[in-house]
Amino acid sequence: MSEPAPGVEHYLRPGTLQLSALPPLSLYVHLPWCLKKCPYCDFNSHEKAGGVPEAQYLDALRADLESALPLIWGRRVISVFIGGGTPSLFAPDSIDRLIADIRARVPLEPGAEITLEANPGTFERERFKAFRAAGVTRLSVGVQSFDDAALQRIGRVHDAAQARAAVAEAAEAFDTFNIDLMYALPGQTLAQLAQELDTALAFKPPHLSIYHLTIEPNTRFAVQPPVLPDDDLASDMLDLITERTAAVDLNRYEVSAFARVGHRCTHNLNYWGFGDYLGIGAGAHSKLSFPHRVLRQVRWREPAAYMQQALVAHGGSGAVSNQTEVARRDLPFEFMMNALRLREGFELARFTERTGLPLSAVLKPLQQARHKGLITWDESQDVVVPTARGFDFLSDLQGLFLPG
Repeated sequence: MSEPAPGVEHYLRPGTLQLSALPPLSLYVHLPWCLKKCPYCDFNSHEKAGGVPEAQYLDALRADLESALPLIWGRRVISVFIGGGTPSLFAPDSIDRLIADIRARVPLEPGAEITLEANPGTFERERFKAFRAAGVTRLSVGVQSFDDAALQRIGRVHDAAQARAAVAEAAEAFDTFNIDLMYALPGQTLAQLAQELDTALAFKPPHLSIYHLTIEPNTRFAVQPPVLPDDDLASDMLDLITERTAAVDLNRYEVSAFARVGHRCTHNLNYWGFGDYLGIGAGAHSKLSFPHRVLRQVRWREPAAYMQQALVAHGGSGAVSNQTEVARRDLPFEFMMNALRLREGFELARFTERTGLPLSAVLKPLQQARHKGLITWDESQDVVVPTARGFDFLSDLQGLFLPG
């Protein structure tokens, strides 16, 4: 059972951290259902059976948000991300209600980015335009591949024709949209990836996210793993992606994200800058800062349990299954795990501002990283930037900041 939530005063009491200012705040909303669970997926997603209880779930989300309001009083939200699962399973009218419920309860920055994840398997003509009319400003289309054989091997429910139609509709309906593309798929060759890129880039996407297929625990692929390209071929594939995107002015601003000028994802940038986010919905995670504390929360994972807890305990914290304060010793790694993903790096002053810790907490590993050629460090401006080698060995670079 969930422990009673401490009052806000608990997080304002004097402690070991000294945050001079609270970071930007985003809102994440999790809609957990999908048509079919992909064999590589370790997200909190659940195959729909007998329909999705949209109205009841929206009631739970509203109750969850209202219960969390005391933790974010007075703070403006810079972005909203509706993820899943497959959020585009929900009817446009439901998304309209969701966004209206959010706007009625939290102050959004003018022009706040509102992203919705969509899959081609739930694509219907004009549906994306209806999402735009509901208030969505950015669509992220989970294509993963434009090749029928590859899509079958990774267990996707859509085919290549549906993928192309969905992206074309997104391009027509939205000024900013994203294509999700996976590489190092079972049996994939460099030539096949080149064809995937030809198709994706022909749509002139303002944003492209690329993901290296990896085998995660507790997935069907973990039980019956497919044969994947080896590390050398996967590295060549990433080089090809980087080369081809740069040639069409899609700039790599994060390890897995490429964007044209003016189309970077505000929501994800806030994550990578160690900003705050309130997560509502089944299994959603939150990271919230206070002057002397950084708090993490997790919501109930199973949709039925989440809805029951959120609705029964309306006015309390029933939707929260677990919450902890981030230990001082863990903050350097948590910050660097995010910030070092940024191609342009970060100002060291941001570390102190977002963690409340002195620079001495990371001085030794920073010096080690520079000695290993993983970062450049302009001490005159106190800016840290991952090198090309640092990007290639990002896990090693981040690992230098693990607590000893």
